[in-house]
Amino acid sequence: MLVSPALPLAIPAPGTVVDAIRIVRVDLFVVRLPLLRPFTTSSHRKDHLDHILARVTDQDGATGWGECASPTDPFYGPENLRSCWNALTDYFAPALLGVAWQHPTDLPTAWGHIQGNRFARATLDIACWDLFARRQDRSLADTLGGTAAAVPVGVSLGIEPGVEELLAQVERYVAQGYRRVKLKIAPGWDTAPVAAVRERFPDTPLQVDANGAYRDHPSHHAVLRELDGLGLAMIEQPFPADDLLAHARLQRELATPVCLDESVTTVHTARTALALGAGRIVNIKVSRLGGLTEARAVHDLCEQAGVPVWCGGMHEFGIGRAANLALAALPGFTLPGDLSGSDRYFRTDVVQPPIRAQDGTVAVPTGPGLGVEIDQDALRGHLLRSTVLT
Repeated sequence: MLVSPALPLAIPAPGTVVDAIRIVRVDLFVVRLPLLRPFTTSSHRKDHLDHILARVTDQDGATGWGECASPTDPFYGPENLRSCWNALTDYFAPALLGVAWQHPTDLPTAWGHIQGNRFARATLDIACWDLFARRQDRSLADTLGGTAAAVPVGVSLGIEPGVEELLAQVERYVAQGYRRVKLKIAPGWDTAPVAAVRERFPDTPLQVDANGAYRDHPSHHAVLRELDGLGLAMIEQPFPADDLLAHARLQRELATPVCLDESVTTVHTARTALALGAGRIVNIKVSRLGGLTEARAVHDLCEQAGVPVWCGGMHEFGIGRAANLALAALPGFTLPGDLSGSDRYFRTDVVQPPIRAQDGTVAVPTGPGLGVEIDQDALRGHLLRSTVLT
């Protein structure tokens, strides 16, 4: 499917343009939250999350918050907590401080010379969008152009020790009203557990996610063709991120849509993937795309191309989760996203009010900016490290 290369990187959000904004201070915090239960994917297992939170302050004292949801280790992608901390302290924050801007879509001019590091980039992009919306006393969703009051959500389940444990987890979340179930798969943990879930829950929308664990090999194609017969909503990222041709070949073999996640890092890679026919669905992640500005541009590209999208997650804390909800309020997000309530993963969060799912949906925050406030006691109680840049 060919998409015009003339599409803009971002379409300015509606609303009055404010006076020039200058960020005069950036506070960075590393916060650790334990998971309620370990989460296992094709590459690693985790029982807690360490994320970087950022607070930006402008010349008038207004503030905005962002979150870096990079994994601690470079298993999902090349970035990790340490590389993001270094990128933020050495490059992104210094490039942002003192630069005049009027709209968050101006920010790429401040750090356009910095290559990659999209999780780090997203941290300050989100914070500046939050600040911008708060200065206008508007919700972030409204500022981005979102219209939905609530978004349908699904649940993502990791690789379990056995099939019975997996079935118990699916039973639990189906009973809670989640609109679809996503199962992590890997070679050796694929057809049997997925078939068991499909047999037990024949009417539940079901999809699988390989996180690039398979290869363009006949034996792996055979497994994926077997999954094709199980009535799945999609097969997400079966092959490595940079192997778009393998995805395109597989998509021609399957009736089930291939969904691209790690392969889509910019609006340019999204355009290339769609032109190659490498997938029929796109998972849009704010963190992976470097922030709300680029994520909205990919949404706009896919909407014009008639490609369904959904909002993926990186087990964000409440700040990143609120940003995801604001993005998912845009009209092109027609499929349930990985936006379950914070209580699905954490006993405590760092924001108030808590983000909760009810009857398979999560309400989009309507307060100024992200629509949530930092719980200072929780922040102090889970703080590992902090610094200030001026």
